[in-house]
Amino acid sequence: MAIQVLPPQLANQIAAGEVVERPASVIKELVENSLDAGATRVDIDIDKGGSKLIRIRDNGGGIPKDELALALARHATSKVQTLEDLEAILSFGFRGEALASISSVSRLTLTSRTAEQAEAWQAYAEGSEVALKVMPAAHPVGTTIEVADLFFNTPARRRFLKSDKTEFTHIDEWLKRIALVRSDVHFSLTHNGKPVRQFRAASTEAQYLQRLGQVAGRAFADTAIKVDCRHDGMHLGGYLQSPALNDTVDCHYFYVNGRLVRDRLVNHAVRQAFAECGALEQGGFVLRLDVDPHQVDVNVHPAKHEVRFHQARYVHDFILQVLQSALSQMRDLPLTANVLKDDFGSAQHRDNEPEPARAVAESHPGYRTESAEDVEAFALGGGMQHSGVGSHNLRGTAPASAGFGQAASERGGFGTSSGQGSRYVRDNFAQPGFGDKSSRDRQLAAQHYGELLSTPTGAAASASVTASGMAANAAGQQLSVPSMPPLLDGQYWVLCEGASLKLLSLTRVAKELLQQELICRLPTGLIGQPLLMPVSVQADADWADILQSRDALLRKMGLELAIRYQQLIIKKVPPYLRDSQLARLIPELLAWIQHEAPADEALAHWLAAQVSGFEAAPRLWQRLQALDTDAQQRILESAGELPWQTWLDEHKH
Repeated sequence: MAIQVLPPQLANQIAAGEVVERPASVIKELVENSLDAGATRVDIDIDKGGSKLIRIRDNGGGIPKDELALALARHATSKVQTLEDLEAILSFGFRGEALASISSVSRLTLTSRTAEQAEAWQAYAEGSEVALKVMPAAHPVGTTIEVADLFFNTPARRRFLKSDKTEFTHIDEWLKRIALVRSDVHFSLTHNGKPVRQFRAASTEAQYLQRLGQVAGRAFADTAIKVDCRHDGMHLGGYLQSPALNDTVDCHYFYVNGRLVRDRLVNHAVRQAFAECGALEQGGFVLRLDVDPHQVDVNVHPAKHEVRFHQARYVHDFILQVLQSALSQMRDLPLTANVLKDDFGSAQHRDNEPEPARAVAESHPGYRTESAEDVEAFALGGGMQHSGVGSHNLRGTAPASAGFGQAASERGGFGTSSGQGSRYVRDNFAQPGFGDKSSRDRQLAAQHYGELLSTPTGAAASASVTASGMAANAAGQQLSVPSMPPLLDGQYWVLCEGASLKLLSLTRVAKELLQQELICRLPTGLIGQPLLMPVSVQADADWADILQSRDALLRKMGLELAIRYQQLIIKKVPPYLRDSQLARLIPELLAWIQHEAPADEALAHWLAAQVSGFEAAPRLWQRLQALDTDAQQRILESAGELPWQTWLDEHKH
């Protein structure tokens, strides 16, 4: 077969295979044209899921009479004229293919009027190359496009359409997506003559949250975490699902310069942010990233679903750090008197508003808490729906690391076997020498804690450690290793000392153990690991001098840094920092070491403070028991005491 130029009609129908997949694709292209024309109101009418009729009416700028026929020609557009325009594109459309492709597979009527014209004009096309006839019509300023009998001349494509209900669902879903990013526009959707959706224009945040509730649900809108950060010409704004919301919301929308995208780099940054806060599943989000249009290429996908960033790693790290910072707001909640009361089994006496932990300390002088840094502000029992004790009230105070309503033990992290905790408490309180009345009181407290500490089965490692309680030394002798204490929500060990109950943070223990390890390794130097994609940060004027004067110190920490074109390039980091926010941490480190060379102990403390993921509880307990007595005692002294006797006195009757 000889090579020949395709007829224009056939070329348009081939192009329609990419542009016009289903009725929702038609509506997407036409509504985006309306928005590019400056419309503030868009009305969508469809019949039979859009296969019979699609009508889009807007109040935009309209199309002049002499351009009406040209608008239906292929590669005709008013949005770009030069390559420079394409490289800085901010409009939805720019290829000039939509109207030509749609008109080639349907009966299309285009009616429009500009503010300068006294009357409107109408053009009609019926999937053929017949010359368009333009005639006068009655129409206000704006444009109306009717698409009838979609795929009437391509029966093979028409057979691939699903049921009217399915096609309508795709249309409804797309409208929700565009409604969230263009809150300044009034949208309405009518199906078979019945109003289905109406999104009123929002000019305030309260009005936008109302629209957000219409799309993502009222619960999401009421509890969402707001994101708003600007840096180096980039702006990330929007809302994240709050960890206080138990059910994961099926709302995952990310926009780049107002365009909804499904970019792998963006999705990875969002997933990593949720994962590092301890979420078992990725929560819902509605986020918009605004960047310099010269720094992003939108012309890389036929349907414009993907984009390509010129500084991909920089954008990835910016998104990751902003989301990590926002999610950490929920993780930084202090211990509350409310939660403490509920965890002791008194859900009936909850207060409406939680009090800070210091209020408990003032009421009970014997009560001590760890700092938020050491405890990572885990609320007692947060997320423990399985325990049945105070779970309802904990929803509002559960930390982000609890994973959107999932208990930490359910994530396979710090866990213990079912019933182990209650058995440990009963055995310790059953020891003689406590006195009859005091012993009964402690047993009552142990009973409540036994209920509270029941955790799901599945932590086989923990069960095996407590079952054996023995370790063999090199000589083959059996050294007794104390059984691991019970776990509270996978985050605390419950210790019994005489008549006292204490909570010891596993996070604190893990960081102390890591700090001891680093103190031993730093004299010989840490081994840096190269990053797959080096991280770049805008460099300060004095950083070059710091890198030169502290080169030995940085190499000892396993860091390899360089400055090029006023950018600090982070090439290698020790394994302890690989998952950290390097663009924030490294500048902080440089500011610290600028005027002093910290000792190894200070460096070890700083490095340990940056690590967020640790070993499972059984392994931590083994490592703790391997320390000398003084080191163990120093760590155990950091446990916070619980005022269980005061609680018993208040609830005896």
